[in-house]
Amino acid sequence: MSLHVVLYQPEIPANTGNIARTCLSANATLHLIRPLGFSTDDKMVRRAGLDYWPYVDVREYDAIEDLYEAYPDGNYYYIENVGSNYYNDCDLADTDRDLFFVFGREGSGFPEAFLKGKEDRCLRVQMGDSVRSLNLANTAAIIVYEALRQQGFPGMA
Repeated sequence: MSLHVVLYQPEIPANTGNIARTCLSANATLHLIRPLGFSTDDKMVRRAGLDYWPYVDVREYDAIEDLYEAYPDGNYYYIENVGSNYYNDCDLADTDRDLFFVFGREGSGFPEAFLKGKEDRCLRVQMGDSVRSLNLANTAAIIVYEALRQQGFPGMA
């Protein structure tokens, strides 16, 4: 079983760079769904990922369907700030299937139709009413490390 972070049409290079660093630390694969709001050669991505970027397993796709086709048996969760399923109430210890956390665009999340039929696979992070959402990179780290915690931090010191 492997961990995967999927960024659906990411817009902010610094978030992607920080998430790449989290992926490297967690032995997770980073998947980017085009269009991207920046070039992966962008200095902001490299700066946020520091010198780690060349070591991160980054894969790019023209459409989310291409990812689904590459990983048809994946266990997909969609991270969104709506819904009633909380990440820490979800059993993320399943080690029989690759685990995918799919994050929407920083500015607008997922298109409304995108989540239709996937409502039971949507997870959210608890937060106070004073903010609309958490930073994408922070949310990715919260979710990834909760999955690792539930799995006993495999292969980590």
